[in-house]
Amino acid sequence: MTHEPRPALLRAALEAAEHHWAVIPLRPNDKPPALHGAASCPGRGDCADGHRKWEQRATTDPDRIRTAWTHGPFNVGIATGPSGLVVIDLDMPKDKSNADTPCGVTTFKALCERTGHPVPITRTVRTASGGRHLYFTAPAEARLHNTAGALGPLIDTRARGGYVVGAGSITPTGRYEVIDTAPVAVLPEWLLGLLQPKAPRKVGPLRLPAVSGSRAAQAALERECAVVRQAPDKQRNTTLNRCAFKVGRFVAWGDIPRHVVEEAFQAAGEARGLTAAECRATIRSALDCSIRKARPRDAA
Repeated sequence: MTHEPRPALLRAALEAAEHHWAVIPLRPNDKPPALHGAASCPGRGDCADGHRKWEQRATTDPDRIRTAWTHGPFNVGIATGPSGLVVIDLDMPKDKSNADTPCGVTTFKALCERTGHPVPITRTVRTASGGRHLYFTAPAEARLHNTAGALGPLIDTRARGGYVVGAGSITPTGRYEVIDTAPVAVLPEWLLGLLQPKAPRKVGPLRLPAVSGSRAAQAALERECAVVRQAPDKQRNTTLNRCAFKVGRFVAWGDIPRHVVEEAFQAAGEARGLTAAECRATIRSALDCSIRKARPRDAA
């Protein structure tokens, strides 16, 4: 006799609503929302006045939740924005073969230790993969959005515009379970400071001294610095390394001084949100490798 998951998932959705957390149904045994998109919107119900996205349709209404979960064994999604939550997602490495890669839990503990703060005590959910979801109340005045890697590798956050898979949900890799029933803590000020959007640094077009290097070297440096400034969040350091490596051959050929290249990439990397130390280490490593491997100009 197979276990019917629908009643348990309905209870999980109702329990979330009792915390005043707005929920949405997720696909059975999966994570995406089980709601129609704009292309298939029926134009009735919630969408009678126009299509409403999943975040707008999240609810704490027990009657609506019961109605939704009668149609299938849906997993539970908690819309963090409407629920006034910030959830820190401590993930596990995707590549299980690399035992040296620290998980998000380890990285977050190191961040707390480095900044001189204790690991916060708050409601914690173990994810299906073995990671952790740390629940926090978002300060009323803060307008926090989702982040990826802002606190460190394998650490994401969900706030406005995001959702998390709630406790009780089931996927092929396992179940989401509450492992710390502590009250949901207010997001600590030091974490709020790290997550608040930084005012964009004004970065004008790169100006290189006319005497520094050939035109080709200057053009390559300006082009690659522009790529760094537009790098996706999770690829900032990788992009900086790749772009600096490309320009390194011009340093090897004597077309442009190394310090000019380092200063330009340092400004581009910091403008994209990398720390000064990260930029210096990445640029130095990339240029050293590129110069060492550079082929003669006539063979390039």
